[in-house]
Amino acid sequence: MSTPDLPPFTRRLNSLITSDQASSDLRRYFGIDLQPEAVPFTGSRFEHLAGGGDRPAVANAVTADDLIAVQTLSVKIPAQASLDLLEGDLGTQLSKLLSSIPSDIDMAEADAADLAPGSPADSAWHLLDDQTGIGWVTAGKILARKRPRLLPVYDQVVRCIFGRPQSFWLTLHAALRADDYALHRKLLALRELAGVPETVSALRACDVVLWMRHHAEHRETNCVWE
Repeated sequence: MSTPDLPPFTRRLNSLITSDQASSDLRRYFGIDLQPEAVPFTGSRFEHLAGGGDRPAVANAVTADDLIAVQTLSVKIPAQASLDLLEGDLGTQLSKLLSSIPSDIDMAEADAADLAPGSPADSAWHLLDDQTGIGWVTAGKILARKRPRLLPVYDQVVRCIFGRPQSFWLTLHAALRADDYALHRKLLALRELAGVPETVSALRACDVVLWMRHHAEHRETNCVWE
């Protein structure tokens, strides 16, 4: 399948992850080969803090480490919601859903049914989104911490780039699988080129490239991408 035959979403994603800037943006974000006075972005600790949110001992429960990790991506969970996730019914409900969400596969390898409306992942997202003070962005970041290979970080910056597809998860899933998983393989190659450890998922590398490409422009009043 040639690039012109791909859907606009896939073409745009391909152009961003294959750009000359992508590798240097990844290195900058994760603090690889920085100048002495420079520091990595706090989000570089999102997946690695306390060994990660998907390690077997805690994969199906939100921990205090997860709540701190989410803060490295510039969002905060209100105290009441945090307590409910750690000690209350919300945490119990979410744990039950997490136990039905695969933790050992990449999004590109998953079935569409794992991401479709009504799936445990979708139900978990809606459960979190419905909580006072959480909302759709933070809900997605909590789930990305718990399932970093399967579920993406998705915020206003990334949404702006792609023009708000009806289902970002399913659209991204289709893009990563197109043309014999071409974009997924390109992300793995990009991660290796940049020297980013394999503990950073292909999905997270994708998010970082997209966010680094557009976050500064997005702050402008008249965002050209929007």
